[in-house]
Amino acid sequence: MSVHAPELPIEVNAETGIWTTDALPMLYVPRHFFVNNHMAIEAELGAERYAEILYRAGYKSAWYWCAQEAECHGISGDAVFAHYMKRLSQRGWGLFTIEKLDIAAGIARVRLDHSAFVYHYGKVDRMVDYMFTGWFAGALDQIADSQGLPVRTVARQIQSGAQTGCDYGVFEVSPV
Repeated sequence: MSVHAPELPIEVNAETGIWTTDALPMLYVPRHFFVNNHMAIEAELGAERYAEILYRAGYKSAWYWCAQEAECHGISGDAVFAHYMKRLSQRGWGLFTIEKLDIAAGIARVRLDHSAFVYHYGKVDRMVDYMFTGWFAGALDQIADSQGLPVRTVARQIQSGAQTGCDYGVFEVSPV
């Protein structure tokens, strides 16, 4: 069994059909369904505009997720970020590896192998994993805030497995 994919706790409410993992409601959809919707919106708005919208939404969602999970599991600091990367990896987005993390300095570097987006787009010579970018800044900022640290960050993707000559994605988080 992989380090990234131990059993994921999923509960299904028999009366409502709502799926939960830990304390959060979840949706379970086929990857092709999600990515096809993503590609359709990108085609209408353009990748740059869609990336801006997803950054803000992803930032907010990551902040909320990290706060809820930290409370649910009684964890803090680096452990919250590591838990986030583990759960993202378990949910089929790809395999996320923390290469560098310094919450107090507002710095992180995350590697992404086997991206769900690269799987569908293929080699298109552009970064296609931009949906994840705001997630890393939102997570780091929430963790810093929970520790009383004033740092605020911005994240950017610097490499994608969809680019010729690249086998994996890389995201960097730095202070604003």
